[in-house]
Amino acid sequence: MIEAYYDDLAPFYKLIFPDWEASVRRQAIALKGVIQEYFGTQVSRILDAACGIGTQCIGLAELGYSLTASDLSRNAVSMARAEAHRRGLEIEFAVADLLDLSNIFAQQFDLIIACDNVIPHLLSEGEILKAFLEFHHCTTPKGGCMISVRDYAALGLIGTQIYPRTVHIDGHRRVICFDLWQGDGDYYDFTTYVVKHDGTEPATTHTIGGGRYFCVTISRLEHLLRQAGFNNVVTLRERYYQPLLLGLKSAKQVSP
Repeated sequence: MIEAYYDDLAPFYKLIFPDWEASVRRQAIALKGVIQEYFGTQVSRILDAACGIGTQCIGLAELGYSLTASDLSRNAVSMARAEAHRRGLEIEFAVADLLDLSNIFAQQFDLIIACDNVIPHLLSEGEILKAFLEFHHCTTPKGGCMISVRDYAALGLIGTQIYPRTVHIDGHRRVICFDLWQGDGDYYDFTTYVVKHDGTEPATTHTIGGGRYFCVTISRLEHLLRQAGFNNVVTLRERYYQPLLLGLKSAKQVSP
């Protein structure tokens, strides 16, 4: 189960970034620019529906947005809550499935975000459509959603390969993070390895397995957003570290 993967990854999650704190700030600034351009300056209430340890929700809260955040992983939510508390941020956290948001949250949001390629963890177009219908249901009439994903059409067929993440060096201490991807048709399974070595003792390896992705293309995601009822669907490829897909309920682009 994917929640078990992220429960196990949570203590090591910051290590997959060269500098997690810098990423929090940088991503928030990039996302705010897109939010203001496409959804307008009236956006206040945001639900981060795949918050992980808080990479996006913390940065956006620090920029003044009102954040609610949820994730399937209890361990990740616990870490995100602690990070927010340490910064004095008031963020409401919950453990929630993307497919069940309307049963968890009574209020509607101006915007729902789900970044870091979380949508392809849903392993069929039917499940993805259900998530997008939840996004549509849980957003205000002038609201919408924003997701970030890998461009699987550009990646091509995935076989067995190593996907490098980060190397951290502090004196004699080295921490190396990478994934092993193993293709299976329209899917691939992945295992994350965190290797720690202090220069004297044998290296310690933490192995986090059980991850799986559906190689759904951006064009199919655009179609599913429209099918869910979003009247204006926009893909941005140069504004964030992954392609961003926006689903707006409004038929016209909103200007700040």
